[in-house]
Amino acid sequence: MRIIPKENWTLTDVFLERVRVSPQGKAYRWYDGKDWVDMTWSEAATEVGRWQAALAKENLKPGERVGLCSRNRVEWMCFDQAALGLGLVVVPLFYNDRPDNMAYCLNDAGAKLLLLEDGKLWEALRGQAQTIERVVCLNDAPNTDAKAVSVKKWLPKKGVALQPSPTKADELATLVYTSGTTGRPKGVMLSHRNIVSDLRAVLEALPELCGRPQRFLSFLPLSHMFERTVGYYIPMCMFADSQVVYARGITELGEDLLSQKPNIIVSVPRIFERVYAKIETNLPPGSTKRRLFEKTVDIGWRRFKKEASLIDRLLWPILNVLVAKKLRARLGGELRYIFLGGAALAPRLLRIFTGVGLTFIHGYGLTETSPVLAANRLADNDPMSVGHPVPGVEVRTAANGELQIRGPIVMLGYWNNPAATDAVLDKDGWFHTGDVVEIREGRIYIRGRVKDIIVMSNGEKVPPGDVEAAILRDPVFEQVMLIGEGRPKLGLLAVSSLGDPDQLVERANAQLEGFPGYARICGVIRTAEPWTVDNGILTPTLKIKRPVVESRFAAEIGVLYTRQNGRCS
Repeated sequence: MRIIPKENWTLTDVFLERVRVSPQGKAYRWYDGKDWVDMTWSEAATEVGRWQAALAKENLKPGERVGLCSRNRVEWMCFDQAALGLGLVVVPLFYNDRPDNMAYCLNDAGAKLLLLEDGKLWEALRGQAQTIERVVCLNDAPNTDAKAVSVKKWLPKKGVALQPSPTKADELATLVYTSGTTGRPKGVMLSHRNIVSDLRAVLEALPELCGRPQRFLSFLPLSHMFERTVGYYIPMCMFADSQVVYARGITELGEDLLSQKPNIIVSVPRIFERVYAKIETNLPPGSTKRRLFEKTVDIGWRRFKKEASLIDRLLWPILNVLVAKKLRARLGGELRYIFLGGAALAPRLLRIFTGVGLTFIHGYGLTETSPVLAANRLADNDPMSVGHPVPGVEVRTAANGELQIRGPIVMLGYWNNPAATDAVLDKDGWFHTGDVVEIREGRIYIRGRVKDIIVMSNGEKVPPGDVEAAILRDPVFEQVMLIGEGRPKLGLLAVSSLGDPDQLVERANAQLEGFPGYARICGVIRTAEPWTVDNGILTPTLKIKRPVVESRFAAEIGVLYTRQNGRCS
């Protein structure tokens, strides 16, 4: 039995209804260091009751904020549900973020309590996180601070019986801080109604998800609304025995896919870029193996497009056994749906993985939209688009092509930042996404960012995302960033193990044959050191901080465009 949340429900109501309807149904699974452990919904409610009893002793009032910094695990769910049930506002932090950034978010939110997976992190945070009065550590707590306590000591043996939240649907449920590609993170205020409306919309758009029990594998950070909504809250509403399995981590993801055999995953393109890179190493150019693979993809793609010939239909069962089924087996062999978001997967890779029989539900949204505002439908699936708007959402485009949306999924605003709120949310309730789109036959096609469009000195406009995605099809490029604003030609910053800049220029341009003539790389600034969160170049959601990169490589960029000796003058 599936659950259709009512408009005035809180997230606590969703959880309580799931427990009521299927108390013995499968809810969660995780690895405890020795074995995989299962939890029913009734057991989940009991555990959440323990967490709620512990939180109640901290004398926190409804509306006060509590921080949460942990990898995906059942304790994340327990803390979230316990806090929401008391009317508290949950402030999730990116587990791999820098301590100074975490401290900024906690201070800005005025969080009083913090759940930390790693107690050692408090040593770096405590001098900066000034509003925190209690720190609960999932592992050993530091014994040098009276504020810190281990969860074993903090949790009582017996919990409380769960009750509906004192919070109303239109009140704040969570503060989710954006990753801050151009400045300090902003706290997105999402109400219970915002998120529950998104659950209702996604379930209405994709009723096929609820036709049978599904097993989700959770590995994208729950601190990101994409995983939190689609991989955590939505499974609560689905068919009884739909279960969330917490992956052990990205390093063990391949093993967990094989052993847990998920039916659904929420993913970003990078996962499939890595999978294909491994496939590519086993397909020598001109080999029989490669030709067989390419034939399989071609026929599989035509089958997906409903353009298969009689010969295609006769060959497919053989190619499926010889090629496609073996590739799907690398992902567990039972994947029914892949929710894809966060960025665009290169069209070539979409075609390849769709051609071997995987079903992508390409969607789109922002933290500010709870987050899903558009998604493909299974019966009308163009994976090159991000699909139609979900039910209840109005869309329009501005003169510059920017997508604007209105509906119950749009945030309340930015916490303590009315100027930033006014910049994106107008008086009529239209949210300005900042994304340039094309809408054809009701489907949304992302074309770039309003602020990310590179305008060259000759007046030509280049969307860097499209160019970068094309260049990254060549595995010699690990990370890239296009430059050329106000310049006569385009340059490229690249992380690559290949040291010859001339070869890098040649290989980059080989991927740009389908682009206009002005979209060509004149020179490459190459570095072997990866761009990471730790060195300040990537946000916790792995987006490139373009201003940081340009500042860090300012001298090299200057040389590249020097009039006398530069390659791009």
